[in-house]
Amino acid sequence: MATSKAAYLAEKVIGHDDNAIIEQDVSNYPEDSLDTMKALVWKGKQKVEIAEVPKPQILEDTDVILKVTGSTVCGSDLHLYHGVVVQLADGDILGHEFCGIVELVGRAVSKVQVGKRYVASFQIACGDCFFCKQKLSSQCEKTNANTTMKGMYGGRTAGIFGYSHLTGGFAGGQAEYVRVPLGDVNLLEIPDNVSDEKALYLSDVLCTSYHAVKDTAVYQGDQVAIFGAGPIGQMAGVFALGEGASKIIFVDTEPRLTFIKQRFPSEHSDKLTLVDYKKLSHGITSKETVVSKLKELCGGRGPDVAIECAAGEYAKGWMHWLEMTIGAETDTSEILNEMIEGVRNYGRCGVTGVYVAYTNHFNVGSLMQRGIRLIGNGQAPVHMYWEELLAKIQKGELDPMQMVSHRVRLEDLDKVYAKFDAKDEGMQKVFVETRFSSPKASESPEVTLY
Repeated sequence: MATSKAAYLAEKVIGHDDNAIIEQDVSNYPEDSLDTMKALVWKGKQKVEIAEVPKPQILEDTDVILKVTGSTVCGSDLHLYHGVVVQLADGDILGHEFCGIVELVGRAVSKVQVGKRYVASFQIACGDCFFCKQKLSSQCEKTNANTTMKGMYGGRTAGIFGYSHLTGGFAGGQAEYVRVPLGDVNLLEIPDNVSDEKALYLSDVLCTSYHAVKDTAVYQGDQVAIFGAGPIGQMAGVFALGEGASKIIFVDTEPRLTFIKQRFPSEHSDKLTLVDYKKLSHGITSKETVVSKLKELCGGRGPDVAIECAAGEYAKGWMHWLEMTIGAETDTSEILNEMIEGVRNYGRCGVTGVYVAYTNHFNVGSLMQRGIRLIGNGQAPVHMYWEELLAKIQKGELDPMQMVSHRVRLEDLDKVYAKFDAKDEGMQKVFVETRFSSPKASESPEVTLY
């Protein structure tokens, strides 16, 4: 399908210099080189579609063009789908988790090789700034020049694929091709004995859930409450067990609690407890609440650790729903308060679910008086963990497939978003195949057509 050069040049693309990501145009590209591809694009609140868009080009000597063989839908993508993340534009390509085969490399690329398989870090790191040198890649100082984020937060994260112009405006990987800036830094080679289906999730979900456990700090014998039993929460539970947790309590509702029960490691089934928050009251002191249930389950004191894997956009009560609707707050504090009030004195609360900006009715008194440690886990620094986790996959110590419920086609991804949002068909984590994908691995679900 032909695409006019004028239409392509109507949109800016992203490059970089020694200090920060900058916008560049592509006026030097011949019109006949602007091939097209299929990609999932954002069209407005709760509206995404598969579109024919220009195929990405090499813009910088350090760029890599990846032919996508696997991507997925993340709970974080739903914040974009719901329109709660600012600076999304009509036609933005979504998707921050992907793997593939290298098709082209820039002249300055020395490590990444054409024809080999790689998984991409969801964040884009420079590799040589203050944070990158400590492998804190999600806080790279050079790859996101967005001034709005700096004004909102007092600092910026790294650039992130497919996650709005607030994080750099990079095109995402829910597509047939993607441009990976600084490819030598942001791609990890996939060994021959690891399938795409297992390697893909090193891009985000495995590193994010591992970081939540490591950063919040789970110790031998700890009782751990996990708020949100999606893929991040599920794997955080698995990793907490690996740190020696004596009890894992999932706080969520159906169908996710049943999925967790079915997939939880059988040798640790005695350590699993499920709490359906919809069967409890919301703050009525004469009835059982999430907080009172946590106290009851943990000897009256509460768990040692709580990890938030849900996000701040899901209001339970009418007041937060109203305040969020009229813009009086961007994120509800209900789960944060349940964590703070629910853990034991001097307990630890880690926040790894996405919170955009401001919240009201936050129980700072309980935080201070009871010595609670509230830890913003941040966007997980993938570069710190992905080699370690890849080694665990190779040794058979870590099976990412335990969270995968569906295999779908890129062509159906617009429909998958709606089903993922509604948790239809018990959808937990999906593997999205493209026309370039290898035949499915034996452990992968059969493809579901929509």
